[in-house]
Amino acid sequence: MENGTRGKTARPALWLTVPALAAFALLIALGVWQIERRAWKLALIDRVEQRVHAAAQPIPSPAAWPTVSAANDEYRHVAVTGRFLHDRETLVQAVTEEGAGYWVLTPLRREDGTLVLINRGFVPAERRDASTRQDGNPESTVEITGLLRMTEPKGGFLRNNDPVHDRWYSRDVAAIAAARGMHDVAPFFIDADAAPRAGGGPIGGLTVIRFPNNHLIYALTWFALAFMLAGKFYVTFGGGLFRRTRFVHEPAGGPDASARRTGSDAGTIVEPT
Repeated sequence: MENGTRGKTARPALWLTVPALAAFALLIALGVWQIERRAWKLALIDRVEQRVHAAAQPIPSPAAWPTVSAANDEYRHVAVTGRFLHDRETLVQAVTEEGAGYWVLTPLRREDGTLVLINRGFVPAERRDASTRQDGNPESTVEITGLLRMTEPKGGFLRNNDPVHDRWYSRDVAAIAAARGMHDVAPFFIDADAAPRAGGGPIGGLTVIRFPNNHLIYALTWFALAFMLAGKFYVTFGGGLFRRTRFVHEPAGGPDASARRTGSDAGTIVEPT
């Protein structure tokens, strides 16, 4: 009986079993969720790639502006025609592959009188003043092609736009329009394509399209944690979670009574099965 007693495995208490099973289920669910997120991200990347490399199409009509959304329209390759209002340009702080400087956002007035903000591109700090790039500011009607982008409200990371002092950290279309006294402005802006520059004009075509896709790593991490938890639980308790007990009754005077007796009148014992 001593050998049998030594081989017994501990049986986990209910208060420990339930949280462990819940944690295991949660970790598995998180792993499955990351797999689903990865599928969604891959579809998004494919969709954006198709939009970026498609032929330029006219921008949405004013009637459709209320329904323009990131999911359906952002990064579409679009074209628009009009005349720049250079006296109402806005400089937004930027850091690009060309260095630190500013995005030059200039409203473009179309034939129907509506306005579209055009991110003409990047200029370094020394060309912040419009007078240093007058030759690059066309006065005639132009056609701009580029990528449709959604407005960036409020400001950048840890920096709020300050219209009063004309300090801008994000391309917030509504705030810029209000600060410049403009009406009938499209709720999106356009990142202009790269084009030959004249007179030190802005450098276009610097749109960064990057979608981090670490979902597979996250999924494998959650699954690994789940199986580590299951392994630890099994190593600690062995088969105790599923072990049943059986009751054995022996007469008090049986042949093994002296070995099994734990009290003066012990006759019923419990053994693991």
